[in-house]
This record gives sequence, C-alpha cells and structure tokens, in this order.
Amino acid sequence: MEIFQLAYNNLQGSLPSDIGASFPNLAALVLFANQLHGQIPDSISNCSYLYSIAAASNKFTGLIPSSLGSLQNLAVIAVSDNLLEAKTTRDWGFIDQLGNCTELQVLDLGYNQFQGTIPISIGNLSTSLYFLSLGNNGISGSIPAVIGNLVGLTRIQLDSMLLSGPIPQEIGKLWILELIDLSNNTISGEIPPIFTNLTRMSRLSLQNNELQGNIPEQMSHMQSLESMNLSDNKLVGNIPNEIMFQSLSIALDLSNNYLSGALPLEISKLKNIQTVILSNNNLSGEIPSTIDGCEVLQALYLDRNMFDGSLPSSFGNMRSLQVLDLSHNSFSGELPDSIDYMKLQHLNISYNNFEGELPKGGVFQNITAVDVRGNPDLCGGIPQMKLQRCVTRIQEHKRNYQRIIIIVFSTIGAFACLCMAICFFACRYCRRTHKNAKSSYGMQFEHKRVSYNDIFKATDGFSLDNLVGRGAFGTVYKATMNLETPAIVAVKVLDLQNQAGSKTFLTECKALRNIRHRNLVKVLSSCSSIDHNGTDFKALIFEFMPNGSLETWLHPTACTARPFEALSLTQRMDIAIDVATALDYLHHHGTVPIVHCDLKPSNVLLDSEMIAHVGDFGLAKFLVQRDIMISHSAISTGIRGTIGYIPPEYGMGAQASVQGDVYSYGILLLEIFTGMSPTDEQFVDGMSLPKLVESSFPESIMEIVDHKLFLTNGGKQTGDYTHELDGIHQCLLTVIHHGLMCCKEVPSDRIDIQDFVKELNSAKEKLLG
Repeated sequence: MEIFQLAYNNLQGSLPSDIGASFPNLAALVLFANQLHGQIPDSISNCSYLYSIAAASNKFTGLIPSSLGSLQNLAVIAVSDNLLEAKTTRDWGFIDQLGNCTELQVLDLGYNQFQGTIPISIGNLSTSLYFLSLGNNGISGSIPAVIGNLVGLTRIQLDSMLLSGPIPQEIGKLWILELIDLSNNTISGEIPPIFTNLTRMSRLSLQNNELQGNIPEQMSHMQSLESMNLSDNKLVGNIPNEIMFQSLSIALDLSNNYLSGALPLEISKLKNIQTVILSNNNLSGEIPSTIDGCEVLQALYLDRNMFDGSLPSSFGNMRSLQVLDLSHNSFSGELPDSIDYMKLQHLNISYNNFEGELPKGGVFQNITAVDVRGNPDLCGGIPQMKLQRCVTRIQEHKRNYQRIIIIVFSTIGAFACLCMAICFFACRYCRRTHKNAKSSYGMQFEHKRVSYNDIFKATDGFSLDNLVGRGAFGTVYKATMNLETPAIVAVKVLDLQNQAGSKTFLTECKALRNIRHRNLVKVLSSCSSIDHNGTDFKALIFEFMPNGSLETWLHPTACTARPFEALSLTQRMDIAIDVATALDYLHHHGTVPIVHCDLKPSNVLLDSEMIAHVGDFGLAKFLVQRDIMISHSAISTGIRGTIGYIPPEYGMGAQASVQGDVYSYGILLLEIFTGMSPTDEQFVDGMSLPKLVESSFPESIMEIVDHKLFLTNGGKQTGDYTHELDGIHQCLLTVIHHGLMCCKEVPSDRIDIQDFVKELNSAKEKLLG
C-alpha cells in the first residue's frame, strides 16, 4: 500500500494506532473531508516514504506528533479544520522537529485550537516551504522576525487570531510572496515600507487591525496586486496616487479609517477593478470626472465621507456599475441625466443636498433599490417615491415675488420693534442697578464654565484609577469638581477621532438642555475646548452614579471590580417603573417628543438609593413638527441602537419612533426579570428572548424568571420576599405579559408607555398588599 485515499466520504472512527507498522510503504495518506476523530497516531512516523498527510476537515484532537520530524520525504502537512491543539512550548515541539524535513512545502494548521505564541523555531523550517497557514486559532504574541528566513514562501495566512505588535520588516525578504493575510488581529504600528521588494504580491489583506500612520508610497512597486484590503484600521493622510495599480482587478477596500483629502485623479487607472470601498473616512472634494476610467467597476462605496459638489456626467459611462452608495456626504446639484441609463441595481444617495427632478427610468423604477432620504430639495420621480411635486418656472417666479413682499414687510416690522425696544430699555436705565443685583442672583443657577485644565486636574490627568468605563463614542472618568457643590462627578470625554463623536456631543447637549426629570441623568456642565496638544476636546459632566449601571447588577460577571448582590423583586419593579417613567416623559411630556434610540441596561444608571436614571443620549432623535401636527417618527441615519435591543423595523429601514423605544424597553424589561441577555449564545436559529419567554407564558413563567430575584447576599431569603407566592406569581404574570406587548413585531400593536406605567404601578401595589 502506497496511496491511501478516502477523501470526501462520511467515515467515522479513529486511525489505527499501529498504522505505521501495518503500512510501512505508505507514501500518501489522504483523508480530508470526513468525520474521523481521535489522535494522529505516533506510529505514522514508521512510514519512512510518507510525503503527504492530508487530513483537513475532520475532528482529530490532541497534539501533532513530534516524531513527524523523522520523515525525510514529508512535503505536505494539511490538517486544517480539526480540533488539534498546542498550548505550551512542549506542545509546540513538533515545529522544532519539522526543521529536519528538508522537503516540506505545505504546512496548513488553520482552524484548530492552537494557543500560545508562534515558536521561534518556525524560522528553521525548510526554505522549500511555500504555503504557511496558522490562521483562525487562538495564537497570540507577535509575528517572529525569523519568518523572513522562509524565503520560499508564496502564501502566508495568519488571519483571525490574537496577534499583536508590528509587522516585522523581515517579511520584505520574502520577495516571491504572492499572498499575505494578517487580517482580524490587533497588529499595530505603521505599515512598513517593506512592500518595495514584494513585486509579485497579488493579494494583500491587513484589515481589522490597529495599524496607524499613512499608507506608504513605496507600495507603488506592487505592480502585480489584484486585491488590497486595509479597512478597519486607524490609517490617516491622503490616499497615495501610487497605489492606483492597473493590476487591481478584484477590490480596493480602504473603508473605516481616518483618510482625508481628495479622491486621486489617478483612480482612472483602475480600469479592471470590480469593487472600490472608501466608506467612513474623512475624504472631501468633488468626485473627479476621470472616474469613468474604471470601465468594469461593479460596486462603488463612497458613503459617510465629506464629499461635495455635483456628480460628474461621466458617471454614465460606467456601464458595468451595479451598486453605488454616496450616502451621508454633502453632494449637491441635480443628478446627471446619464444615471438614468446605467445598469444600477442598488443606489443610495440619502442624506446629501441633491436637488431637482428625480429620474423615473432605470433603477429609479424600483423603490426598494433606491434610497433618497435626507434630500429635501429632490422632487418628482415615480409616485411610489412620495416626493414633492416639481415646481415649474412660472410657479417659481411667483414664489420668489411672494418671498420678496414678505421680506420687505418683515424688515419694516422688525425695524419698528427695534425702535420700541430701544425706547423701552432707555426708560428703564435708571433702575438697572436693582435689575443687575437680581440678575446676578439668577446667575448662580447657570452651569459653571469648565475648562480642559479643570477636567485634567479633576481626573488626575485622566488616570486609569479614575476610569469608570468606555463606550462607543467616548470614555467616562470619575472626578471631584466644585460645580453646584463640591462632589464626585462623572466626566464623559468624547472620542473625536470617531466621526460620530462630535455629532454625539451636539446631540447629547441638545437633548439634555431641553429635559429635566428625576429619572434622567442630570448634566452639570460641558466643555468644548482644546487639549494640551492643540486638538479638539469635548466633554460632558454628569452626576456620578455610585451604584453603576443596571448591566453590572443583572450580569455580575460583566464587572469584576466588586461583587454585586442580587436585585430583589421589588428593586426590579422600582427600576422598571423608573425607566418607564423616564420614557413616558421623553415621549409625551416635553416640548418636542424625544426618541432615545439606545435603551439598554448599560445606559440605565443607579444612584446611591438605587433609583434608576436613563442616560447616554448620543443617539437620541427629536421628532420634528410639520404642518402643526407632531410626526410620530423621525428619519433615522442608519440603524440606531445596540444589537439585541433594536426593533425589527429599524433593520428594514424604518424611521426612528417612540414605538421603537417601547420595543427596546420591552427587551430590557424581560432581561430585568429573567436575567437573560438578548444576545445570549442560546438565541440562535431564529430563537430570541421574547420568543423564549412567550413559549413559557403563562404556565411555566416561574421556570424562566431569574431565581436570584428571590435571593440576596449569599443566597439568604430576605423579608423582601415574604409576600404570598400567589401574589408574586400574579405580579410577574402582569409584568411579563405587558413586556411581551412591548415586543410585538408590528409597531402599532405595541402598548403605549403611558399605559404601561399605570400597569406597573398597579402590579407593584398588589405585590406589596
């Protein structure tokens, strides 16, 4: 027996422990794509002629035998997609021994359970090795510089692991390298200029790391590159003209960085590229007319930048373009006529300043394929678009004339009012001293101005000892400041490198300036200044909540800083009522309804008396007033909120609404009383927290509620739960029933938060007798 090939079957069981003795002449063992398990037997090293072990896509476990290093003819080890492991230096010993296999060409260990760091001895492997894959394991540490010894490598896959540190310069020695994938790690530092030597590189994948600095111009030597992905890093500066390779035929992805400047005119060199993704950067200026040089481009994403100006008419020359996303920019002017004749299947021009008549042909005939929201001056289009009717020139002249008349009379009226005001204040000038005294008394109720230096000193230079937590748009510190009274406060420092940071600051300021309620976090002051480096700095100062967030009480493992006792049933009822009352105020009792858009346990904070306060209004939405009637929805900018708490209609492009907040509150309520997070691993294959609760309601409701609500401090039963069991059961039935009413799929079927507050208070009264 020389070749043993059983690939692509459904074989089970394990390899015989004496396989080496049974088949001493075995040259190729091909077992991939089965369900074999157990260990790779050590006796396989007796097959002295063996050159290929192809056992990928099975369920092999344990260590790779170090004895493989005695096989002088071994050329291929392909054991990816198994359950093989190595944790300690000793476990990785097989790499040390494989240095003896001078014919080794392929080492594929990806998709296993390897941990620890990459052994230094990997640099002793054969220079004949051309394929190295360790990706999709739990390997950490840095990429060893000795990898530069493997000069025969054409393909390196070290993706989706825990690698950190910089990209070693020694990779530049691998001059015949064709593919390198380091994506989905935490690799840091700048992209080194080593790519000057890598002239044969066809695919470069560095996405989702912590890379900083500029894209090096030295990459211009990679004239064989077909695909380049540098997305989801922290790259800055302009897009170099030099990386517009004519060889790029698959994709160029630079999205989710901090790149700035204009789109290079040299983009016309990408004649053969299929996809260009530049989303979520700080790019600006107009789109160059040379873009029509991308003759076979199929998908172009320029969304979430700062582009402006009108679209070039040359867009119409890109006959292969199927997907175009220009949303969230500052484009203006009319859409070019040529766009009507393109083969577009999806078009997103939302949240720009486009104007004029919307075409009716091509992609514009399908309302599900076009998004034009946030362009108030667009008109016409097919009736299903529901845009305003376009105004003719005669109507426009008439409107302009009416505007002039209004402006003239308004100016005259304003001048008359100004004269009356001057007279009024002149008459009262003699009593100004008394008024000044009164005014000065009122000033004590205004927010004290806070500088960057004040915050820097109060947080001890933003010390880690004062760090409270980190969020999507900023960091929260504890500080002692003399505002209304000398007290501990919470300082939220906005992350202005995140493009949404400034918008979040303005949204929170606007929201918190207009609302006051005992169950909302109170803002004490704000700071908009520059730091010691001369960069923009923005912060908000809030009341400090000593009992932290509801998240740390419901899921104590989320915070290891100190142990938390379990929340009692009445405490959970009080918190649920507090949050519902806050929502009722936001939705119904302000000057303008406000939608919070991100209601979740981490945004519910507890003061020293365990009273709940809703905070974090960074995603809040003011519902606009039009034609006297208050609209019940506001246009959303993408999906607002947190996975697990987002109402289903938001995921389908619906507008933010008070009913959306009610859905998030329903999820929060079920989480409070069941102790289960909506993102728990058990919720797969269509199952969700509301569906699980509904399946147990009402018969088995006591089986799914959080049993910790009957216990506190070490599991002792307290007087808080001396109520009759029937009373507890009836209370939970009421609460869970109305929680499920909040989580209805159809927004109009959900209960109004005003009615829910009444039901919760009634349930609490019955519980307490």
